Amino acid sequence: MIKTPYYLIDKAALLRNMEKIAYVREHSGAKALLALKCFATWSVFDLMSQYMDGTTSSSLNEVKLGKLKFAGETHAYSVAYADDEIAEVLAHSDKIIFNSIGQLERFADESAAHVRGLRLNPGVSSSAFLIADPSRPFSRLGEWDADKVSLVLDQISGFMIHNNCENNDFSLFDQMLTEIENKFGSLLEQPQINWVSLGGGIHFTGDGYPLDLFCARLKAFSERYGVQLYLEPGEASITMTTSLEVTVLDTLYNGKQLAIVDSSIEAHMLDLLIYRESAKMAPNNGEHEYMVCGKSCLAGDIFGEFKFEQPLKVGDRLSFIDAAGYTMVKKNWFNGVKMPAIAIRQLDGSVELVKEFSFDDFVNSLS
Repeated sequence: MIKTPYYLIDKAALLRNMEKIAYVREHSGAKALLALKCFATWSVFDLMSQYMDGTTSSSLNEVKLGKLKFAGETHAYSVAYADDEIAEVLAHSDKIIFNSIGQLERFADESAAHVRGLRLNPGVSSSAFLIADPSRPFSRLGEWDADKVSLVLDQISGFMIHNNCENNDFSLFDQMLTEIENKFGSLLEQPQINWVSLGGGIHFTGDGYPLDLFCARLKAFSERYGVQLYLEPGEASITMTTSLEVTVLDTLYNGKQLAIVDSSIEAHMLDLLIYRESAKMAPNNGEHEYMVCGKSCLAGDIFGEFKFEQPLKVGDRLSFIDAAGYTMVKKNWFNGVKMPAIAIRQLDGSVELVKEFSFDDFVNSLS
């Protein structure tokens, strides 16, 4: 038995998402790139690369990882490139997307022979959190003035427009895409523009999502403007594929029943802390309710409140579901809490431990 804590990736569940992505690719004509900012566990890229067209990145390290470990196209994007990294970014990417006209012009000479794009900001998004809203007031994420962008069209061949966040509502996606057309249609219809990425944040692999309507909308957009569409699924690629396996270390009562486990939201599921959300557990309908807490010294290190069929005791194993997105890419050494290992349940049902972290990793992460 693998020692907790560890992330367990289920390839059979991952395959179900990949098959939906393949369906969208086939019926819409859009290409799909894995957003490495959300999920970059390359031990399952062998499966994912059979169903996706490549990767998209947010940094030099992600560009290089995509080029090294994932077959297909490698798109490079960054909020800002540094002078000392632009050469490597270009050497490891098929397309480079600049966040601003300033960056495009700054690196115009170095990137002259490269396929170049520019990020647009339509001023609308689906985000429910200001911290994650790419269209928040005074946003630095992309150019919003179509007139200014029209002056540099001779330097680019495509656009990236990422304004969907946790969006599982097709009608909202459709509405926002229409707003993009209304605001940037004059740019999209220019003959030199031949590709557009609509970014990630579209939960089209979720249960009940109207895939055929989605595909038809994408295809109509592509045909109207004569562009190759790209999607950048991050969460949509890996939703409901992974659990964080933990063990109960202690129980106590302090007005509520508490259980302390050998993991931490600040170290292992940081987005729960950032967005003040609860972890997920299934089933969650028993008679015995516990607040499950992490083992770090942070007072708010709490996974959430869950209901169990039996009272919890030291040594019980718990499983937090849907734990792939923005976890393994964000895990850290806060408090020196043991880093979760990474394991994969293969398609034949066998479980393979693919990565463990040691004291030496902790030491070497510092100086």
